[in-house]
Amino acid sequence: MRLIFGLVLIVGIGLAGFATYMAKNYIDQYRQQLAEERAQRGPAIETVNVIVAKRDLKYGEELTKDAVAMVPYPKNALPEGVFTTAESLFPENARGPREVLRRMQAREVILAAKVTEPGEPAGISARLEPGMRAFAIEVDATRGVSGFLRPGDAVDVYWTGRIGNAELRTEGDSSGDVTKLIESQMQLIAIDQNADEDITEARVARTVTVSATPQQVAALAQAQATGRLSLSLVGATDDTVAEGIEVDQTRLLGIQARAEPAPERQEERCVVRSRRGSEVVITEIPCTN
Repeated sequence: MRLIFGLVLIVGIGLAGFATYMAKNYIDQYRQQLAEERAQRGPAIETVNVIVAKRDLKYGEELTKDAVAMVPYPKNALPEGVFTTAESLFPENARGPREVLRRMQAREVILAAKVTEPGEPAGISARLEPGMRAFAIEVDATRGVSGFLRPGDAVDVYWTGRIGNAELRTEGDSSGDVTKLIESQMQLIAIDQNADEDITEARVARTVTVSATPQQVAALAQAQATGRLSLSLVGATDDTVAEGIEVDQTRLLGIQARAEPAPERQEERCVVRSRRGSEVVITEIPCTN
């Protein structure tokens, strides 16, 4: 009986030792694989919590706390104008809620350029930079690029009107019916009463509103009062500035300006007048001067 008990004890100790050895090998292999995997991952990326949209947000919608969430974002890739705290997006004692200026999708980072200041409506005034003014231009299907204009586009403004008297035009001058580029690369901030940049359908507008300096406003008002304004859409990636474009009817048709005839040079005459009684006699003599 004691012999059997001793054999069982020895076998149990052997099995326990073998199990410990196997467990140690397994743990060592796991640690080695984990270390190799961590080495392949590279350095850890530092993140910062930023505020994103929890759902799709539309233009003009009030921004509320239940519509946003906080998520980690790579610190070295932060875009300009992010909100990292709820207090910065929803400040205390604000005049009112912020409104959405541009449509945002779910999980999109909320930027300062995409929302208004607290209490500010999502209207034209929110799109005007300091020193700029809003000016409305009357258009139709022809002058408004067939309704393909949208807020955020850039346009060149042409004036068509009458200058002076076409019959008195001299070579190199424009007169009569003239079309002239008066402003280049002007930003559209609204179409009719809509300032939403996410408009996709084409529609014929009656007015477009541009962002202009006070000097440009005066020039556009004078041009609109004395002629017709037409718009030309500028490409999204075009940064060239067109200058000095002017066309009148004679240049359009290739007609040369009528040159004034040179005055005829009269031949010089030298004469001597003499009186014979009541008669005056004129005698030509060679000019010595």
